[in-house]
Amino acid sequence: MATRRAFLGAISLPTAYCMAGLPPPRRRRAPSGLLAEIGAPHTSPDDAARDEDYWALVARAFTVDRSIINLNNGGVSPAPGPVQDAMKRRLDYANSCPPPVALWREQQPQREHVRERLARHWGVDAEEVAITRNSSESLQICQFGHELHAGDEVLATTVDYPRMITTFRQRERREGLVLKQFRLPIPAEDDDEIVRLYEANITPSTRLILMSHIVNITGQIMPVRRVVEMARTKNGGIPVIVDGAHALAHFAFKIPDLGCDYYGVSLHKWLFAPHGTGLLYVRREKVKGLWALMASGPDLDDNIRKFEEIGTHPEAPSLSIAEALTFHQAIGDARKEARLRYLRDYWAKRLLETGRARLHTSLRPAFSCGIATVQVEGVDSAGLCDWLWEGRNILTTAITHPEFEGLRITPSVYTSLEELDRFCDRVEWSMKKGLSAH
Repeated sequence: MATRRAFLGAISLPTAYCMAGLPPPRRRRAPSGLLAEIGAPHTSPDDAARDEDYWALVARAFTVDRSIINLNNGGVSPAPGPVQDAMKRRLDYANSCPPPVALWREQQPQREHVRERLARHWGVDAEEVAITRNSSESLQICQFGHELHAGDEVLATTVDYPRMITTFRQRERREGLVLKQFRLPIPAEDDDEIVRLYEANITPSTRLILMSHIVNITGQIMPVRRVVEMARTKNGGIPVIVDGAHALAHFAFKIPDLGCDYYGVSLHKWLFAPHGTGLLYVRREKVKGLWALMASGPDLDDNIRKFEEIGTHPEAPSLSIAEALTFHQAIGDARKEARLRYLRDYWAKRLLETGRARLHTSLRPAFSCGIATVQVEGVDSAGLCDWLWEGRNILTTAITHPEFEGLRITPSVYTSLEELDRFCDRVEWSMKKGLSAH
């Protein structure tokens, strides 16, 4: 017997809503053929990176307020209009149809299509991908899910994400674990040195390592595969949990390239998915041995879906990852990477020419992409961040770390060169006249 879901899927959407007694969904349609135009080929990613007409076309998909210059896209990104529309449409349906039917019978099974597409794009098995709400949830599943005992050591750097450090600190207080942190060069331009530092800080008690794929406060790209391979030779094999919050959909790679068993991501950063969406990769043979953050039955012990057992929640954000992935694929991994690096170089090299700016980020392509942190000599970074926002509507992120300070700047694909010029103009003004001047 044909199911209601299959029947509705076989007819047009407006007709399906009418026959179901529901009002048709309202949607803001992207300009005709926009995705096809965005997906048009260029001779090379580098050529595309400099094609301002092309990126103006990409920017048309976003609904951002152009009276504000948002240079904190690394915190959380706006979603393109088609992604917003898809999520609203699904939310409307879940509140029009009886929610138990919409959420559990119809929308929840559709997650499998999203899971399969994410897995295919980043080169892994769908049974290794869980859809979560953010990087913190993904990584805490791994941090809490490993069996550790009093006296066991976990290793991290002093520039890993604070929430992840707090997670291990709680296990320290509660279970007697030992968190060991060490410093990295800032910026770092020698992968051999980074691997040596990780190795030098491993002791016979080290049982787990946390490392960032991209350091969130500097944009440093880390040699994940080399650290993972080194760690497998120590203490019978030390697992490495990789924080990929800023890496996935930022630059081109496949998860198997990293060789890691555990990888956590926020999809609302560089994939431009709905806010509150994330991804957890667990190598298939490691799923069974990793405890879920929220309880699941023994029937799910070796099922990646045990990490999605979080109780009642809206399905609209996770399903609308599909539209974000389609948008990302239209641009292309390599083309997006080239543009983000081009924007970073555009503002960073201009400020370096003043002689008053210091970068805490390498400009060499192997070590960074679209994120960079700049410190202005003689200007307080937190004060400069506030000054740029208050009355100037330029949003940046102040980094005040015990080892350095600066402004983290994260443009996105919709950012124009004119906006970066305005940012640089204001920073140069502050160099000359100080923050008290207007």
